[in-house]
Amino acid sequence: MTTRVADILRHKGSRVVTANPATTVYDAIATMVENNVGSILITDGDTLEGIFTERDYLRRIILQGRTSKTTRIEEVMTKDVIRAAPEATLKECMGAMTERRCRHLPVVDDGTLVGIISLGDCVKALLKKTEARVENLTAYITGQYPA
Repeated sequence: MTTRVADILRHKGSRVVTANPATTVYDAIATMVENNVGSILITDGDTLEGIFTERDYLRRIILQGRTSKTTRIEEVMTKDVIRAAPEATLKECMGAMTERRCRHLPVVDDGTLVGIISLGDCVKALLKKTEARVENLTAYITGQYPA
């Protein structure tokens, strides 16, 4: 059984926290804190324009001496956003996130933003799958496997 992005979204939901490119960094951070998330997707209407993460805040606001109350998110967001399709596998997503050194992956289906997954979501799904496999093997070895 291969775990796909759609399986993760079915479990966690497709809610996505977004902001407009003209939003200030301060307001975007406040929205992230309010929603207890580590990233916010930047959208203009239905179009994914970028992503802003806690790491972006450290690198592009704090270390560059910018002010979060006056800097617009479009000035400091990551524009080259990697994306996943709902049919992408867990292995493909983890590989892409590892290669690009990112922890959040917007999910886009036929040009429409349908969710977001994190490296943590992938690890949880992998752990759940591994635990189920161990339980099945243990039941088989001990003879308690259902007929």
